Amino acid sequence: MGENVKGDFRMGYRHKKEGALSLLPFLIFIVIYLGAGIYFQIHGVEMAFYQFPSVTAMFIAVLSAFFMGDETLQVKFGIFSRGAGNENVMTMLMIYILAGAFSAVAAAMGGRDATVNLGISFVPAQYLTAGIFIISAFMGTATGTSMGTIAAIVPIAAGISVKSGISEALMVAACVGGAMFGDNLSMISDTTIAATRTQGCELKDKFKMNFRIALPAAVLTIFLLLVIGQPSAAADLQELDYSLLKVFPYIAVLGLALLGANVFLVLTVGIFLAGFIGMASAELTVITFAQNIWNGFMGMGEAFFLALFCGGISEMIAYYGGIEWLISKLRKMIKGNKSAQLGIAALVSLTDCATANNTVAIIISGGVAKDISNEYGIDSRRSASLLDIFSCVFQGIIPYGAQLLTASALASKNGTVINAMEIIPHMWYCWLLAIFGILSIYIPYADGGLKKERAEE
Repeated sequence: MGENVKGDFRMGYRHKKEGALSLLPFLIFIVIYLGAGIYFQIHGVEMAFYQFPSVTAMFIAVLSAFFMGDETLQVKFGIFSRGAGNENVMTMLMIYILAGAFSAVAAAMGGRDATVNLGISFVPAQYLTAGIFIISAFMGTATGTSMGTIAAIVPIAAGISVKSGISEALMVAACVGGAMFGDNLSMISDTTIAATRTQGCELKDKFKMNFRIALPAAVLTIFLLLVIGQPSAAADLQELDYSLLKVFPYIAVLGLALLGANVFLVLTVGIFLAGFIGMASAELTVITFAQNIWNGFMGMGEAFFLALFCGGISEMIAYYGGIEWLISKLRKMIKGNKSAQLGIAALVSLTDCATANNTVAIIISGGVAKDISNEYGIDSRRSASLLDIFSCVFQGIIPYGAQLLTASALASKNGTVINAMEIIPHMWYCWLLAIFGILSIYIPYADGGLKKERAEE
């Protein structure tokens, strides 16, 4: 096609025919996805924002992108394919399916339940609320899924609240807050993968910077839960069974990732370690092990196709000058490095509110955030942290997001009715994370390690 291609998340095309109009595909996606969610919400449909599949909405956006410009269909498809098949996109897709396989195999062999039961068994009654937050935080970090953590722990947390006299909304919020902590920091979370791949930094480097911002928010949340979340009655909890061996794959994956091992190696080791333990304990056979790997692959289908389609659309938007137009508009509001960081935070926050999906928000915002970072000298680890932090903040407090909808539905099965709006005021971790995220822009306490590395270089 005679184009000079560069190897970045988008390939560097600069064809300036369409400008602002080239952003229309993303606008179409948001209007369809958000509009369908609002419609179903008005009509009282459960999980309203998940009735119209996000991948279908993105597919319609892809089709609309092919109406831009006057190039032949073959040329347009070549542009789309270069974006969808970019090295960073393909790396992201492989990490997604491996993370899904590990999560599925580890859960099938009983590791998820063992982790929850282990945590509950070691938490004294007077520290139950803070304990639920810590258990959820560990499980979310180890498994990389806030939804899986919520599904596993909220029923237990709701039951504990009834027995102990603790506010059910507070107890559920502690669980969701911990789950969002884990989702934000986990090495195998799809949000972490999307943030690091779109910004071009290593998982462990983003974790270190992100951890310095998330830790103060988590510590202050735990303190508040210890003070305010005291039970009014002694909880009568049954003794829970657990196996330390079944918890080991989660610990191994977390430890290897923190040591800087290659992410593909880490996840592959985790998959087979969980599989061998499952077969040794008769929880799995060779056949069910293989089936759960496949189920894990399939479970990441939404994130897989969204990343694939988004990579292609981003390339087409860049080709037709949309990215340059957007940055030129943002540049008028951005005065320097700090306001650029605020711009990235605002961009991903608004996108998450529109899509109700933090992974989607990062994938959509990632390319523009990378361009802003390059323009204003923001380190890739910093921009990746901002994308993940603020997408998780809003995903944890929007009442129509899957996390709060699922948590309220599971808690309501305990005999009392609780809705998402009752949980939001108690989502202290997300509110505090937003505060510390903004503070870190103006008081760069999280950049200490970064400054040291620069000095050594």
